[in-house]
Amino acid sequence: MIAFLKGHIEESTEDAIFLDVNGVGYKVEASTQTIDQLRGAGKDIKLLIYHHITDSDQRLFGFFTKDEKNLFEQLITVKGVGPKLGLTILSGLPASNLIAAITGADAVALSRVPGIGKKTAERIIVELREKLKSFDTGSTSGTTNAQAGVFEEAAQALQALGFKQKESEQAAMAVINAGEVSDSSAVIRKSLSLLNK
Repeated sequence: MIAFLKGHIEESTEDAIFLDVNGVGYKVEASTQTIDQLRGAGKDIKLLIYHHITDSDQRLFGFFTKDEKNLFEQLITVKGVGPKLGLTILSGLPASNLIAAITGADAVALSRVPGIGKKTAERIIVELREKLKSFDTGSTSGTTNAQAGVFEEAAQALQALGFKQKESEQAAMAVINAGEVSDSSAVIRKSLSLLNK
């Protein structure tokens, strides 16, 4: 079982990283959060790995932080949520916002994530709500709720300016993950500079 990989990023796509580990290439599927964080991490990196093995396939899922990996492992315990959908869910919302939505029973926020319908959102809440109440993301619930509001407001403002929903949410998420959570106008300004590069 592979626990982590350290190596050189050979190539990255929207949903995967190709890692050269001493001349051996590994395709590691990753959330947009992890891929965004790796842009600033340099070319030599360490990824925490979830090694998924079935009768017919083996896949590697990579995470930049332990918190994101732990949250992924919780998500895939939910009936109907496999590793691919788990990664999609992590790509759809920052980890702190995702935890806030689940513990706050916010099925509407969860069902905005592509691939999650109302029933799946409700099942995730029922199965994980209690488990995630003690989940440590390194921030207080007050900060988490504030981040969720700032993220929502910034993403909507960017869409109103003509950017697509996915790129708006990814830009706002990247800024918030970098610690720019003072207010939504600061997040919008930083997001615009990312989107206009």
